[in-house]
Amino acid sequence: MKTKELTICGLAAVRARFESDAASILRLFFDAPTGRKIGAMCKALAAARKVYRCVESAELAKVAGSIHHGGIVAVVSAPALKNPGLAEVKAWAAQRQPLLILDRIGNAHNLGALVRTAAHLGVDHIVITDSPESARPNDAAYRVAEGGMERVTVWAARDLVRLVGDLRAAGYVVVAAAPRGGHPQSARAPDQAAALVMGNEEHGIAPKVVAACTRQVTIPGTGAVESLNVSVAGAILMWELFGKSSSQ
Repeated sequence: MKTKELTICGLAAVRARFESDAASILRLFFDAPTGRKIGAMCKALAAARKVYRCVESAELAKVAGSIHHGGIVAVVSAPALKNPGLAEVKAWAAQRQPLLILDRIGNAHNLGALVRTAAHLGVDHIVITDSPESARPNDAAYRVAEGGMERVTVWAARDLVRLVGDLRAAGYVVVAAAPRGGHPQSARAPDQAAALVMGNEEHGIAPKVVAACTRQVTIPGTGAVESLNVSVAGAILMWELFGKSSSQ
């Protein structure tokens, strides 16, 4: 079976992949200015007898599938996403790991932005739904994440309701983000781990998933617009749930 591939663009993202898993880089393309900054990468690829090449911007855009390549493109092995089971839930609970759960987030740019925020705030695990509606960690998500994808582990849950139930049984407070009707207070008990659930850009969180959560939270606003973009709302709520406690 042919290995699935994806492209990672931009120096920050490519450097993060090189530092975390250099062997996964299959081919590397870059422009002349960027080439002067990546001597260690080129040396490692040469030792591994892998392709690395300085090319013109037009060829970089062709490899990346985008003009927004940032001067460098790494072709890498695409990661396989695992379903989190009870063993993972118990391990996360024992370490009080903060979790971000994404119920059918469909836009890869939103996924990348959420990953970037999660990485910044020290959220090491993100669970998406194993559904055709869910954006996967693809080229666009990696580009927007700006290296954040290498700092988190993305899982794909086959049954989100069951996962939420397992998390609660393990001691998690599971908070569902709601555009309206939830309590604005999102603080959790200091002795409990917390998981934040964000929903699909158009339809929100599935009703069965909401029902399985501990509570709902809504970000107060003026009402001038119906809601925030999911990546913005996720950043605010991750800071409220995870960022404040870690900064104190």
